[in-house]
Amino acid sequence: MKCSNMKHRAMQFFATLALFTTLCVAGNGLAAAQGGPSDDEYLVKAGDTLLISVWKEEDLQLEVLIRPDGGFSFPLAGDVSAAGKTVNSIAQELSGRLERYIPDTVVTVAVTAINGNKIYVIGQVNNPGAFVMNPRVDVMQALSMAGGTTAFAALNDIVILRRANRSQIALKFRYSDVARGRNLEQNIMLESGDVVVVP
Repeated sequence: MKCSNMKHRAMQFFATLALFTTLCVAGNGLAAAQGGPSDDEYLVKAGDTLLISVWKEEDLQLEVLIRPDGGFSFPLAGDVSAAGKTVNSIAQELSGRLERYIPDTVVTVAVTAINGNKIYVIGQVNNPGAFVMNPRVDVMQALSMAGGTTAFAALNDIVILRRANRSQIALKFRYSDVARGRNLEQNIMLESGDVVVVP
């Protein structure tokens, strides 16, 4: 009887595992079909460094820096726009451009430095400056990265400055609320280029 129960539970476990795997694959496939990245895919930014290699082509193994305009140049492919794209989409675009010169092209793209993925913390913090996000941080984490606030900081007047659609918006942040577990929606995930101002 015990063996039968154990066998039944094992079958249930593997059936659940199979269903979970199928849903994950289907979800990733849907994201790819819609042309959008999944939540854990990093989007390349200006200032990042990419290592690009073409299989069996030693002369086409280069490290490129993403320019401020979001592009880079690659032999035979010309100028390529990379900012806001995943490494997979960049590899596919390069493969398509190189196909006319190199049949059955296999391109690999890897991010070797994420220097473009930065936020800035200024004002009454112990270590103000620019900080690389790997890949993302929230406001409280950013304050911690900056060494915490000073004794003179106006903790309930913190502002996050964000550029959107060629304009700038200010998002308020009350430290005391979040520290007490209240209004946690203020503790937003920061985006590249955000400036946390601690007056």
